[in-house]
Amino acid sequence: MYIRRAIEETILRTAATFPVLLVTGPRQVGKTTVLEALAEPNRKIVTLDDPDIRYLAKTDPALFMQRYTPPVLIDEIQYATELFPYIKMAVDKSRRNGDFWLTGSQSFVMMKNVSETLAGRVGIINLLGLSTSEIYGIKSRVFTTEPEKLMERIHEVKKIGLNELYERIFKGSMPRLYADDNVDIETYYRSYVDTYLKRDIRDLTQVADEMAFYNFLTVVAARTAKPIVYEEIASESGITSPTAKRWLSILQSSNIVAIVQPYYNNILKRVTKMPLLHFLDTGLCAYLLKWGNPEALEKGAMSGAFFESYVFSEIYKSYLNAGKIPSIYYYRDKDKREIDLLIYENGTLYPIEIKKSASPGREAIKHFKALNPVTEQEKYGQLSGATTKIGNGAVICMANDLLPIDEKNWCIPVWLI
Repeated sequence: MYIRRAIEETILRTAATFPVLLVTGPRQVGKTTVLEALAEPNRKIVTLDDPDIRYLAKTDPALFMQRYTPPVLIDEIQYATELFPYIKMAVDKSRRNGDFWLTGSQSFVMMKNVSETLAGRVGIINLLGLSTSEIYGIKSRVFTTEPEKLMERIHEVKKIGLNELYERIFKGSMPRLYADDNVDIETYYRSYVDTYLKRDIRDLTQVADEMAFYNFLTVVAARTAKPIVYEEIASESGITSPTAKRWLSILQSSNIVAIVQPYYNNILKRVTKMPLLHFLDTGLCAYLLKWGNPEALEKGAMSGAFFESYVFSEIYKSYLNAGKIPSIYYYRDKDKREIDLLIYENGTLYPIEIKKSASPGREAIKHFKALNPVTEQEKYGQLSGATTKIGNGAVICMANDLLPIDEKNWCIPVWLI
C-alpha cells in the first residue's frame, strides 16, 4: 500500500526547476517509493544496490550512462559517486530539467561530491519518515504559532489521546510499519539497525568496530532531547571525545539525529553554547533503549523526552516536506532558564515550550521573558535596525483544545501540529 507523501509537490516543483533532483534521507523512509510513484512511464529505473550494475557504474561510468539514458531514476547513488562528472556533462549538453532523479543516503562523501560537481544543477530534497499528517491522510502544513491559522487547522486534523499518541511515538515513522500491519516492530527495527550498522556505516565511513558503534548509538538514544556533552557520551561509550564527535556527525549526516544549535545574540551574554540532540525517529530510539511497549514508555522516566523529540521531529518534517529549511534553535542560559524551541523567521523569534501536560498554565512560559533584551538592542549599544521581534509563543502539550494563555501565547494541542 502506497502512503501519499506530503513532499510530492515539492519533489515535482524541484524536478521542474533543476536538471538533477537528489532525494536524500535515512534508509527505508520511502525515497525510492515516492519517486517511483511520481515517475513518468518512460523514465528508466535502476538501483545501485544491484552489485553488477554498481560495478559497471564505478568501473565504466561512461558505458553506464549510455545504457541508462535520461530520463532516469538512479537509486542509491552514494555507492557510485564516479557517475557525478558524467551526469554533469549530460545535463550541460541537454539542458533539460528533470533528466536525472537520484536517491541516496546523505553521507559526507556523497554530499561533498554533489556540491562540488553538480553545483547549480541539482535540487536537493531531504525526506524523513512519515509525519502524523501523512499517517492519517491529513493535509500537511508548515507549523505555525499563529492562532488564526491554527484555528483553521482544527477542522482538518484528528484529535489524538495520550494512549494513541504513545502508540505512535513507540511505533515510529517508518512507512513499512504502516503499509503492512503484519510487520513485527521489534523484528523490523532489529533488521534496520543491523542493516544500518553493517551496510551503510561500514561501507561509507571509517567505523571499524560495529559493536562499539552500536553501544554508542544506544548511549546517544538515551540522550534524546538533552544537551550534548561529548565528554560524557565518550565516557559512557568507552571511546574518545574526538571519536564521539565524529560518530555523532555520522548520525547527523545520516538523518538519524538532528542537532539543534543554541540561539545566540550579542545581547544575551549568559547563554550556553552546548547544542541539543533529538532522535528523529522515536520508534528507533525506543527500540535501542529496549522499551517493550507504548504503555511502559508513556509511564517511564523518559516519557517527557520522547514527547519532546516527537514534537520536534513533526515540526521539522513540516518544514522539509514544504521544501523549506527551518531555522530552529533552543535557548538555555547559565541561570538555568530554558526554552525548548525557538523558530526564527523574518527577523522574528517564536518561542515554544513542549510539555507533556494537559494544562501547563502560565508557569510554562515564564522563561520566554529571557528573550526580552533582543527587542531593545539599542539599550545595549547595538544598532536599532538589528532589533529582533518576539512573535506569538506556544506551549505544545496534551490539552484538549487550542486555548490562550495570555494575549501573545497559546496552548497548542499536540495533535494540532
